[in-house]
Amino acid sequence: MSDTQKASDLFIKCLEAEGVEYIFGVPGEENLDFLESLSKSDTIKLILTRHEQGAGFMAATYGRHTGKTGVFLATLGPGATNMVTAVAYSQLGGMPTLAITGQKPIKKSKQGRFQILDVVAMMGPITKYAHQLASADNIPSRVREAIRLAEEEKPGAVHLEFPEDIAEEHTASQPIPASLARRPSAEEKAVRQAVLAIEGAKAPILVIGAGANRKMTGRMLRQLIDKTGIPFVTTQMGKGVVDERHPLFLGCAALSAGDFVHRAIQDADCIVNIGHDVIEKPPFFMQAGGPTVIHLSTRTAEVDPVYFPQIEVIGDIANAIWQIKEDIVPQGRWDFRRMLEYRAAEVAHTAPLAADTRFPIFPPHLVQQVREAMPEDGIICLDNGVYKIWFARGYSAYLPNTVLLDNALATMGAGLPSAMMSSMLYPDRKVMAICGDGGFMMNSQEMETAVRLGLNLTVLILRDDAYGMIRWKQANMGFADFGLTYGNPDFVKYAESYGAIGHRVTSSEHLTDLLAHCLSTPGVHLIDCPVDYTENDQILNHDIKRLSKEL
Repeated sequence: MSDTQKASDLFIKCLEAEGVEYIFGVPGEENLDFLESLSKSDTIKLILTRHEQGAGFMAATYGRHTGKTGVFLATLGPGATNMVTAVAYSQLGGMPTLAITGQKPIKKSKQGRFQILDVVAMMGPITKYAHQLASADNIPSRVREAIRLAEEEKPGAVHLEFPEDIAEEHTASQPIPASLARRPSAEEKAVRQAVLAIEGAKAPILVIGAGANRKMTGRMLRQLIDKTGIPFVTTQMGKGVVDERHPLFLGCAALSAGDFVHRAIQDADCIVNIGHDVIEKPPFFMQAGGPTVIHLSTRTAEVDPVYFPQIEVIGDIANAIWQIKEDIVPQGRWDFRRMLEYRAAEVAHTAPLAADTRFPIFPPHLVQQVREAMPEDGIICLDNGVYKIWFARGYSAYLPNTVLLDNALATMGAGLPSAMMSSMLYPDRKVMAICGDGGFMMNSQEMETAVRLGLNLTVLILRDDAYGMIRWKQANMGFADFGLTYGNPDFVKYAESYGAIGHRVTSSEHLTDLLAHCLSTPGVHLIDCPVDYTENDQILNHDIKRLSKEL
């Protein structure tokens, strides 16, 4: 037996060979062989969390930042079901993750059906790959295949189930080294067709989506924009791919329709849709006889009644943009004046709102305060709520992956774990979690994890004592205000009970001081910030649509 090793030891060696740095999770008794093997690793660190969701959100954020697979661990049954939201979050959001679950012995039952679910079947519809390890000898190939698929475009979630009796087996198998894989370049004739369409247009526009948020893409896009002078807009998950201080930035499509940015897109007769992902709310709807749409992505378009692009350029996005940039000749007949007028109108509309220093804090003013407090490379991690729309519209992103928000699954509860992972990866950068009181309380127990890890982190809680996003929708639909308010703990005392530092905002000036203090002082800080959402419906659903339409 000297030339063999325990299967759980081999599993860890395979993960080490893949360059895994962390495993996040909540182990159970079915993971104990795996856990014992992990304890002997010199390169992989266990990050024990307080809920499997927190572990999964951290793993997904690791994948989003690095492009490498984030790994998280749970036991069978309830541990696996707790994982599901985080698995779906990474799958829909294009973040590479590997979920590992334990299982009772599969060759010999020892506890009947206690806690047993068909976890592989459960994970199948929400992953790119789900597999039960039934033989120690197959671990290297299954791990290699899972991670290859997780990181391959479009990145996403994969799952491996590791039963107890397989973990105990011995095997002579060894890890399989990763292969060198390069994404194919876009086909030359497709690029030429796209260039001809752009050159032949009167008012082309670039729409930057989630799939464009990859290495080198932002650099190539900036070169294309600077050469041609073509304006650009972003989706929520495309924020930061190109510096939004650029004079040709026309805004972010945060609302579903009717915003200034939507009017600018409607003014275009050729839309270059870069990294479009149907998971995101579409920034425009196609109609018969409408503008030419060029789909530029690593994958062919998923056609539906509102999206049927006439030209598709498929391949590595950065390379395709470079090819277009090299070939294209800027046209004197291009006219972007109307598009730029819409952007100027949006800025003019936002300015007085952002200057409103009322208390509780007005959302547009809050966005401005946070932007002024954060350095250029600071990272904000948004949970899910109506404030996400205010930040997507009003917070200028300067660098890629500095505004982390989820416009795919759009789940609550991810803001704090996402910020924790960002702080771990980038300890020298300022990181802020921005959460509603509802979303924060869904994974607030991870405050203990953040304190235990010694992170430097600011958690800004926007408190309205209600599920504000749904309340806003309720008002817009003309329904009575019902069923969406609740009480909250004393957040300052709550933070202190975890060993964090709690603060409560009392005015606009106080918020300015608190943001500066928390971002410059080590430790985990929580800021309880009351917000005034009373004008959400009027501004977002009525004023913006009326003003943009009048233009």
